[in-house]
Formats: sequence, C-alpha cells, structure tokens
Amino acid sequence: MRRGSFRDDTVDYAAVGATQAPDLMQYPPERSIPAEQAWRIGSGEARFRSAGEALLSWTAQRGAGLALSDVRPAAGPTYAGVSFDPEGVPVAPSRSESDVRYDADGTPYVAGGTTVRVAGRVGGMRADAELRVIFAVDEPRRIGFAIGTVGDSVVSGEESLMLDWHDNDEVWFTVRAFDAPKASLHRLFPALTRRRRRALFSGYLRAISPLYKTSA
Repeated sequence: MRRGSFRDDTVDYAAVGATQAPDLMQYPPERSIPAEQAWRIGSGEARFRSAGEALLSWTAQRGAGLALSDVRPAAGPTYAGVSFDPEGVPVAPSRSESDVRYDADGTPYVAGGTTVRVAGRVGGMRADAELRVIFAVDEPRRIGFAIGTVGDSVVSGEESLMLDWHDNDEVWFTVRAFDAPKASLHRLFPALTRRRRRALFSGYLRAISPLYKTSA
C-alpha cells in the first residue's frame, strides 16, 4: 500500500479534504457548489489496474483537454495525515515515503504534495489553475487522489478522483468536487460553474473509461 497526503496553507480554500465527506452533496463548504458522479467502467483486476495507472499519470486531466506544466513533487517525505476510507471515516495517520514515478514523457506521477499548473478550455470556458495534490491513495482495491486549487482559477475548491474495485468484481470511477466561484462572471452566473464542472467530469470519464468511448 502507498498512501500519501499533504496539507499546508497554500491552497486557497479552508475545507481541505471535504470531498471525502459522505454528506458533501447535502452540506457543501460555504458558498460552494458540490458535484458528484459515479460510473461503472468495467470489471476485474486488469481493468482496475490499467485505469489506476492512467489516473495516477494525469490521463484524466489531459483527456479533459488540459495541458500540464510545472509538475513538482513535494519536497521531502510525504505524510499520511488525515485520510479517509470509502465511508468518509478518518483513517489513523501514519508516515510513508515512496519513490517518485515518471511517465514516458518524464512527468512525475500523482503523489501527495505535488503541485501542477493546468491550462486549457473546458466546455468553452477557461480552466487554467495552479493545483496541489491533497492526498493520493494506491491500495489493492482503491486508487485515486484529491486535488485542490492554489490560485489562478475562476473557482476555488477541491475535487477527488477515485477508483474502487468492489467485492463483486465491478470497477467504479467516482469524481466528487466542490467549487466556489471566484471570477465575477461565475459569481453572477452560477450555472457557468456547473457547466464547467459537467464538462470536466465528462472529459475525465472519456479518458479513463473505454466503455464511455464506445458509447459516445
């Protein structure tokens, strides 16, 4: 098992880790718009492993039309701080160190404390931002991470992208997020934030799930 998390005051929102709260959709952080979607993307260990490898190498973000730059792993060891199980219950902290992994282009894989800049347009709207990985999970039946805004975004908030390989052999991909509009246009028209989020979710699924590609 590899589990890493990171938390400091550089993210631009207070409710760090709130994407793991079981009642996110009913009680989102103040002034934020919550979103959640889950899809069955196949069955079996091979599907789970291949989707997990894609997820931790930023395939979802790239598939949503975002270009990555300035990907910087956390300096020093990572800590397992406050992490959560699938029911949102805090997991006791522990300390772990893991080697930095790189994809074929030399981009570091997702890990707790990694910062990254993304740029692009999603659903016709700007999606530039500096982001930080709050925690990353790589376990026998669960793989994923949460990432939060540091700055330069039209919204402030967090999203988590998680893969679960259930006991019935099904593999599920769940994305949860909360976005507080920052740009004046998004504050005036909250529907823009919701549309932007729907476009991001669709891009993530299209990148991770061959079933979605087949049906599109």
